[in-house]
Amino acid sequence: MRQIVLDTETTGLEPELGHRIIEIGCVELVNRRPTGRTFHRYLNPERDIDEGALAVHGISRADLEREPRFADIAEELIAFIEGAELVIHNAAFDIAFLDAEFARLPGERRTVGAMCRVLDTLALAREMHPGQRNSLDALCKRYGIDNSHRELHGALLDARILADVYLAMTGGQGALALGELPGGPRTTEGGPVRALVRPPVPLRVVAATEEERQAHEVLLDVIARASGGKCIWRALDEPHGASATRTVQGAQNA
Repeated sequence: MRQIVLDTETTGLEPELGHRIIEIGCVELVNRRPTGRTFHRYLNPERDIDEGALAVHGISRADLEREPRFADIAEELIAFIEGAELVIHNAAFDIAFLDAEFARLPGERRTVGAMCRVLDTLALAREMHPGQRNSLDALCKRYGIDNSHRELHGALLDARILADVYLAMTGGQGALALGELPGGPRTTEGGPVRALVRPPVPLRVVAATEEERQAHEVLLDVIARASGGKCIWRALDEPHGASATRTVQGAQNA
């Protein structure tokens, strides 16, 4: 199964008010393993960026003046995501922006829903952890994913982190964190992996007291008498001969 973990950064929150995508980051998974293939582009939105959005991702309009427009990379993006299942946190937000960008292109209108299946990890997290915080940062903390390098939002960085979170949430190994990308171990910033080491917790074994053992034997005698000598716990816990002797005696004493 081919999946694309996707994230975007934008000029604001409302595509219907003309806000645009300024960054797209995608990470490819095949059979729940990262292939090393990514898609990452900064885009010139040809408009101003809201101060609130700038505070989130730190990307200014001046940073994007020399970047391509969405129309320039649309076919490349479609070729990367088409036919895959998209894994997105709060998918409705990103899909609304992508569909708005596709709607601006000439020719027949294309939509994300017509090209891909979509899995919303926010909806999944709310089902798994009702009543709890389910932001990407909260899920990283819950599943032990290292996001200490995430000072600002970034589309490719967040897509890599979300891939780890998604694999942890759905019972798979966090392959990105384990450094399975081609070329050796890497973090989301390209440096060596810093393994998350959990301190070993010794298993606490609480033995029964002599008083508890005696009370247990009394209860087994009661069961043996009531069952006509068929006390399965003694058959399991003791050698066959001892078990047979005790259960017969218990039955005779009845």
